[in-house]
Amino acid sequence: MIRHINESISVAPQIGVEHVAEIAAAGFKTIVNNRPDDEDAGQPSGDAIRAAAEAAGLKYVSIPVTHAGFSHPQIDAMTQALTDSDGPVLAYCRSGTRSCNLWALAAAKAGRNPNLLLAQAEDAGYDLRGIRPMLDALAGPR
Repeated sequence: MIRHINESISVAPQIGVEHVAEIAAAGFKTIVNNRPDDEDAGQPSGDAIRAAAEAAGLKYVSIPVTHAGFSHPQIDAMTQALTDSDGPVLAYCRSGTRSCNLWALAAAKAGRNPNLLLAQAEDAGYDLRGIRPMLDALAGPR
């Protein structure tokens, strides 16, 4: 379920309240929810995950990404969530793809090499080639 990208971030498909204790036990310090509420019938609410996370001593950040795509405020919020965490972050959405993409965009904007980001995502089972032009633009000239 959880796919490790690097020492600071892992991603996962939709988690439930019942998974939060296991996430905390695995050493994660922050949960980032990249899924809007009510995207699918029956998905747990962000508030329910937040309550479980806080009860387990974890930070919780909501950065919903819709099918409209990514914005600079979302990218900046992801950067802030990673910076503010005192340990590994688990980001989730429906499949983990939006979370992986948002992490990569934030990392590129922070100056990380897009080739490295593509390789780390690929090792975790995600293909970032579709957002490569955005990664290059955010990373700037090399």
